[in-house]
Amino acid sequence: MPEFKKPHALTDAPLHYCPGCTHGIIHRLVAEVIDEMGIEGNTVGVAPVGCSVMAYDYFACDMIEAAHGRAPAVATGVKRANPDTFVFTYQGDGDLAAIGTAEIVHAATRGENITVIFVNNTTYGMTGGQMAPTTLPGQVTQTTPYGRNTNVEGFPIRVCEMLSTLSGVALAERVTVADPANIRKAKAAIRKGFEFQKNKQGFSIIEVLSTCPTNWGKSPVDAIAWLKENMIPYYPLGVYKEGAIR
Repeated sequence: MPEFKKPHALTDAPLHYCPGCTHGIIHRLVAEVIDEMGIEGNTVGVAPVGCSVMAYDYFACDMIEAAHGRAPAVATGVKRANPDTFVFTYQGDGDLAAIGTAEIVHAATRGENITVIFVNNTTYGMTGGQMAPTTLPGQVTQTTPYGRNTNVEGFPIRVCEMLSTLSGVALAERVTVADPANIRKAKAAIRKGFEFQKNKQGFSIIEVLSTCPTNWGKSPVDAIAWLKENMIPYYPLGVYKEGAIR
């Protein structure tokens, strides 16, 4: 039986994430794909402000720290200057779908040949648990103590559905890491995103439904159950667009 080891593309630095947070699982999946494709020495990751702000400590490939929301713009510059380099961004929902909305939409519509890992946990995790663009209707947060009221705060943004309407998008897929079967599917989707980049097919986004036990005020086990019961019905898993740019 093969030995279960830490991916080479992850460093030995202890993760700072809260107990039960699934960022660590997602980090491992990205690193496993980098290892399996043999591209660690030819990969640049871009992480902005948010819970993933210290991703440069965890990935062994080259990493760049971008301003809040600007990772797609930085990734665009890196990829255009080094077109044979694998470039990925690692972004949360408060980052990508709020302050970074313009950057992600325009990178997508230009068909930039990058891979975006989008972690959706329906909250601003690092800054205390405020309402995010993906916060569910009725969900309690620090800034919606009585639940998100769609008459006041509007409706959540379904990022994959929105970006799949753009001609520059080659792949838009939503997955989760809530259980072993879905973890395997998530890894396959991430691998697909990197393969699309390798084949110069255009912009790819892999949205990963994740948990935030601390800001949700739940145990790790209860957070997984809440994700399955509430997030997946509102954010259905699956492929929203797949194919070369037309």
